[in-house]
Amino acid sequence: MPPYPTGLVPDKNQVYSPREDTFLLLRAANNEILPADTVLEVGIGSAYIIWNLSPCKLALGTDINPHAALLAHTQGVNIIRTDFADGLKKYFSLVIFNPPYLPTSPEERGDDWLEFALDGGPDGREPVNAFCTRILNVLNDSGRVVMLISSLQDFSSCEEIFSKTGFNYTVVDTEKMEDGEELRVYKLTRKNQMIF
Repeated sequence: MPPYPTGLVPDKNQVYSPREDTFLLLRAANNEILPADTVLEVGIGSAYIIWNLSPCKLALGTDINPHAALLAHTQGVNIIRTDFADGLKKYFSLVIFNPPYLPTSPEERGDDWLEFALDGGPDGREPVNAFCTRILNVLNDSGRVVMLISSLQDFSSCEEIFSKTGFNYTVVDTEKMEDGEELRVYKLTRKNQMIF
């Protein structure tokens, strides 16, 4: 995949802006991060999380959105434009992910990058399943994942995905929204690991 389309002028309106879910995930990530961690943030969007992480050995972001990738690059973020973590190797000790989670039917799908950042598929869980089936390829043997999940995605269904794809899980932070939606941050570890 080319880093950016030739002549692209990055458009901030095509990038997911920091919101309550962003702030909750950042808090959980900073509670988890260690100075020796090699960190990957999948789908960095505005780069708010990666810019506000506690110090670590290495922080790298990925995003398929060319606007997000180019904006992050111009801010000095270590960024690779790719889908999830495709093309990367088993190296990271901490992976951070705020998946698109709005349930979106095919007829509701938009054709811009911001819509893509919100589109969780018909049940809101398509990006969760895709991430969980692929991220073990880049997570080192003792690595951890911190991932945000919304009640719109159905927590128990997401927990089934975690289990089926080889992860133990625990809830490390939660927040209730004014509209009744609940956000949870899960910590995932390989099933052969102890959860701490």
